[in-house]
Amino acid sequence: MEIRNVAIIAHVDHGKTTLVDALLKQSGTFRENEHVDERVMDSNDLERERGITILAKNTAVHYGDYKINIIDTPGHADFGGEVERVLKMVDGVILLVDAFEGVMPQTRFVLRKALNLNLKPIVVLNKIDRDGARPKEVVDEVIELFLELAANDDQLNFPVIYASGKNGWASMDPNIEGTDMKPIFETIIDYIGAPKVEKDKPLQMLVSSIDYDNYVGRIAIGRIERGALNQGQNVAVCRKDGNVQNLKIGKIYTYQGLKRIEVETAEAGDVVAVVGIPDINIGETIADPTDPEAVPFVDIDEPTLTMTFSVNNGPFAGKEGEFVTSRHLRDRLMKELESNVSLRVEETDSPDSFKVSGRGELHLSVLIETMRREGFEFMVSRPTVIYKEIDGVKCEPIEELVVDVPDEFTGSVIEKLGTRKAEMTNMIVGHQGYTRLEFKIPARGLIGYRSEFLTDTKGNGIMNHIFSGYEPVKGEITPRNKGTLIAFETGKAVTYGLFNAQERGTLFIGAGTEVYQGMIVGENPRPEDMEVNVCKEKHLTNTRASGSDDALRLTPPRQMSLEQAIEYIQEDELVEVTPKNIRLRKKILDPTARIRWMRANGLL
Repeated sequence: MEIRNVAIIAHVDHGKTTLVDALLKQSGTFRENEHVDERVMDSNDLERERGITILAKNTAVHYGDYKINIIDTPGHADFGGEVERVLKMVDGVILLVDAFEGVMPQTRFVLRKALNLNLKPIVVLNKIDRDGARPKEVVDEVIELFLELAANDDQLNFPVIYASGKNGWASMDPNIEGTDMKPIFETIIDYIGAPKVEKDKPLQMLVSSIDYDNYVGRIAIGRIERGALNQGQNVAVCRKDGNVQNLKIGKIYTYQGLKRIEVETAEAGDVVAVVGIPDINIGETIADPTDPEAVPFVDIDEPTLTMTFSVNNGPFAGKEGEFVTSRHLRDRLMKELESNVSLRVEETDSPDSFKVSGRGELHLSVLIETMRREGFEFMVSRPTVIYKEIDGVKCEPIEELVVDVPDEFTGSVIEKLGTRKAEMTNMIVGHQGYTRLEFKIPARGLIGYRSEFLTDTKGNGIMNHIFSGYEPVKGEITPRNKGTLIAFETGKAVTYGLFNAQERGTLFIGAGTEVYQGMIVGENPRPEDMEVNVCKEKHLTNTRASGSDDALRLTPPRQMSLEQAIEYIQEDELVEVTPKNIRLRKKILDPTARIRWMRANGLL
């Protein structure tokens, strides 16, 4: 059976996973009466809740005499490491572009990676049936992008397909509605071509992905570059440090739809999953013991943000989590390194703290949320950018920011971003009342901006950004200009205490919430922090005044998601994460010690 290997790449929310759904359904992967969820490839809870793809995943469909291995990749820039490593498994890419939104920051990023690896591109304009779709202009934008990224003549001669992934059709003509996905299948077979592999040479397989199963342990996933692989075969594993280890593999699986099918042997060009090598890692090579030659692995971009993960030392430590010690925390972070190639973990001076670096806030917050759901209890600090010294000049990461905002809000958005050291590079007066603004902005200028942006645009703005490179430090950016309301004592928050506290600012907690001294319970509109007693109860007396016993009315508290909490905190604050709660707190809980520390660090 002929093989084709292709990855679907696109900006977030342009419809990759929905398109894969349509390809799977029309290839006969599912029974006619089988119930299939939408976005079937988004298999874990976090992906379903957030509506985004986080992990790259493999599937395979059969079309006539051909087997097409398809890799669905994440669209968010923070998970770019997932895209970079899986591109080594394929010979071509389907670049998906929204027929309304057009080229977006992540489109540029993923396409650059694909072109650098000399992969063949097929362009699919998705959501062609959407109101306001502008296929002609978007095709021009795509051509401009290819030229800007210095694509070669072969890559510039890409086919364009017009599709509606949601409705399951594709067409070669933007004015004619298709009936099925055949144009995409046919174009993959004709244009991508068979894998360029050497079947007669000694075995060579690069591990591009790692999975885990409770019964068989670690599963190495990758494409066989040379030779063939058999069950129980003796192989050499070329490690990242240059060592070579001789081992015997167990079972081999290939992909069929959403399932893995056990096979006796697999040939060069196919994407396979191998079990039996307990400590194999991404980027290592399974080779022939007589000729152990490693395959060079793709360069993964460096992290740009760092946070400190530390053991919870608050008054409620150990009450809500299952895994609470530094050993638990360290083991879990080290395990994450095995599959999360763009993450970095470093030890610190304290045995209870670890420096964790990633691609962005979303990259790190997904890890935190995953650990929280697994039963971990720990604290995280405010994210800080990673500076570099280039030619003796201190440089910081710069992001390309693209925002689509309703016309009436452009002034306030430009003004706010100006205070965060953003430089506008382009302004396109758009369609349907929206304007597109493009900026270059320091990564630290984006920390904490998303919630402010949604407030300024009344929830109608769309914001996307991607790492651009390092540039000299842009200068001081003013931190949050509002203080916090801090719990005065440990206890349970009551309505009377909260009623008095809400006059001071915005509350983050409701009645009945357990609080402790030093915990942040609200926001003070003034710059300074203020202690409030939310546990204070009303003293009962023998006298009754008219109206004094009327029910006290509390304003609903501001509920913060994990990302909002991480964005909100300042240098002297932490987020306490447990399976049941997300709390904000001061690093130093005792007020006297806190004032001393702030004076010593010039914060007062």
